[in-house]
Amino acid sequence: MKKDINSKDKKKKKKKSKLKVFLRILLLIIILIVIGYGIWFGINYFKHVFKHGESYYDPLSATALGIDPEKLKTVGRINILLLGESGYEDDYKLTDSIMIVSYNPQTQQASMLSVPRDTYVGKKNKDTATSNYLASYKVNSVYRNGTNIPEAIERIEEVVGIDIDNYVLIDTEAIVQIVDAIGGVRFNVPIDMNYDDTNQNLHIHLQAGEQLIDGAKAEQLLRFRHNQDWTSYPEEYGDNDLGRMRTQREFIQATLKQLIKFENITKVLDLLNIVFDNIKTDLTMETIKYYIPYAFKFDMNNIKSGMVPGTNEKCNGIWIYIPNKKETKQLVNELFTDEVIADENVNTINNNTSNQDEEKSKEIKVELLNGTTSETALEEVKQKLKNAGYNVTKTGNTSLTEKSVIINRTMQSTIVEEDLEEQLQIKNVKSSSSNNKVDFTIIIGKDYKK
Repeated sequence: MKKDINSKDKKKKKKKSKLKVFLRILLLIIILIVIGYGIWFGINYFKHVFKHGESYYDPLSATALGIDPEKLKTVGRINILLLGESGYEDDYKLTDSIMIVSYNPQTQQASMLSVPRDTYVGKKNKDTATSNYLASYKVNSVYRNGTNIPEAIERIEEVVGIDIDNYVLIDTEAIVQIVDAIGGVRFNVPIDMNYDDTNQNLHIHLQAGEQLIDGAKAEQLLRFRHNQDWTSYPEEYGDNDLGRMRTQREFIQATLKQLIKFENITKVLDLLNIVFDNIKTDLTMETIKYYIPYAFKFDMNNIKSGMVPGTNEKCNGIWIYIPNKKETKQLVNELFTDEVIADENVNTINNNTSNQDEEKSKEIKVELLNGTTSETALEEVKQKLKNAGYNVTKTGNTSLTEKSVIINRTMQSTIVEEDLEEQLQIKNVKSSSSNNKVDFTIIIGKDYKK
């Protein structure tokens, strides 16, 4: 009997001993995994810091997302068409917001350009087109409840003169969830807002002044055009649709400020899931993740915004918005042309240049930006300009650019433009707003031929 008891005790001790050994091994494995991950994380973190420095992007989020530092070098400007969709039925929704959002992580510059929803984008002459045609080719109508986005993109590209890379069709429900997820947004509501539409189940009741806007209030704010008595934003702010677009741009900026706060880094994946559950887009998570580390270092003061300039006109009984082509081109150049990001040596003029070249160099100052991966292209163009007598006062890098361009910033004569075209064999010349520091900005694109 004693032998049986002793045998059982021995078995229990063996089991306990084996369990202890197993737990120790398991604990050791866990410790090794944690140490291994810590070492991997540390190595990759310092790769980011060493290769680029913390001033370019957030190395912590880049490491957490498993992004190769070398790949981050190739992330360039992206132009996205943002369509804000709202409505009370799945088969009848409007896009109250149409906006081109652009971001260049390499220069940390961003732009927002609102496109009025009544913008006429038809190819027929507005003065002779039928009322049905005019109504069908307001940009909001071309969109056709989200079923005809490719044509809407094509028509908008023709208005603004830039390529749109991707689109995002976002439902108001996503905005509600995002704003709630980040704890609301502090925002100064410009006026008292009171409007009810039972057909759309839309009820807007907001008081003017700075306040915490939650998701429900955000929807009201973004959809407001006018009050029940038809009063709206003051004229100096921008009446009706113009005021709404301004409020939308400013609220998006305020929301982004909140989004990129450090405490929201841990919410990135949750926020992305909210977005992808409530949007239609041709963007992939793989593309988006490369912009996230840069976004956390973004300075909101670098955002430039505006609206396609133009006038409202009544044609054949239909109110449409007619863009001003010249002013639109100038605004687009201001918003979407990359600024210099690195100043280098100010070049002096070779003593052997002719008197004519010396005079030209004193008068014409050039900013040279490299939109390629080739440093030799930059040096070659720089030398050509120097030999031709131009004063290259600034050089730097910009995002990868397909087409080279010469931008006349101070309304220099066509003679100078033609000389630059001949010297560099660049036939793409544009004009932009004045720049006190340079007369021309020249961007070297992939099409540049030596």
